[in-house]
Amino acid sequence: MTPQQPRPTRRAVLGGATATALALVAGTGSAQATGRSSAWPTEFPLPDGWLPEGITIGSRPYAYMGSRADGAIYRTDLRTGKGRVLHDGAPGLAAIGLKLDDRDGLLHVAGGAGGTARLVDARTGDLVRTYELTGSTGHFVNDVVLLGDRAWFTDSRDAVLYGVPRGRRGEVRALPLGGDWEQLPDVNNANGIVSTPDGRGVIVVKSTPGELYRVSLRTGHATRIALSGVENVVNGDGLVRVGRTLYVVQNRLNVVTVFELDADATTATLRRSITDPRFDVPATAARFGDRLYLVNARFTSPQTPETTFTAVAVPLR
Repeated sequence: MTPQQPRPTRRAVLGGATATALALVAGTGSAQATGRSSAWPTEFPLPDGWLPEGITIGSRPYAYMGSRADGAIYRTDLRTGKGRVLHDGAPGLAAIGLKLDDRDGLLHVAGGAGGTARLVDARTGDLVRTYELTGSTGHFVNDVVLLGDRAWFTDSRDAVLYGVPRGRRGEVRALPLGGDWEQLPDVNNANGIVSTPDGRGVIVVKSTPGELYRVSLRTGHATRIALSGVENVVNGDGLVRVGRTLYVVQNRLNVVTVFELDADATTATLRRSITDPRFDVPATAARFGDRLYLVNARFTSPQTPETTFTAVAVPLR
């Protein structure tokens, strides 16, 4: 375990956020694993009171983490563990799940109970556009995946996916979920989302009662994925897919469950589980090279301006 670095207060971070944003270059997002990365830190601090939940990493070694407190976005250099506030928040905003589009350098940010999707320039931190996806009550825009010409957002409180055009123009598509999907009242339903291995649909985790679904983006038909080796993935939150290997972050269980998908993503077979003593209710994860990076949301701890938060890295294998 790497010794924990001093945790900056948000005031100190905001006051020192003067570093020049580095340009992003297009790439696969998977990164070539090299011997150099083994010396990179495996734990780094976030500002006190940050309330993190989402994390995304593109083709370069920078992690972007959103704040549930006010919608701000923090960027950390994975090589050094040092970071700064890239995008300032504001009262009433939240940044839940987020994904970086290496094609144009835009961050797609899920707005939680605010019902929005925001586009933020990952180079400058500027807000590019806000989409109003839902009404102001009864919804929770939770996570996002980039696939084809759209960014697809989940809504934990409604049986619908929202397809936001990638780029700066276009209309939002609302895709109702059907088939095997049964929306449960007063609990979190759809949460993490990734593309299927064949790129024709998406996989969505239903946090309650802990199920995985393959969803057609043409029809919205949801097919429940059969689990082998485990009964459920209760508290399933963030998802990461590498080929046919699916990583499911089960937040309050402090575990990442690793499955092998069959060719059609109709069955997920348990292969192993990843645990770490530094896990403190990890919410979501992102891959870079041979590591998974996770943010500790600490849902079971006091959520105050003084609460400390970290992100940690663990080996993929």
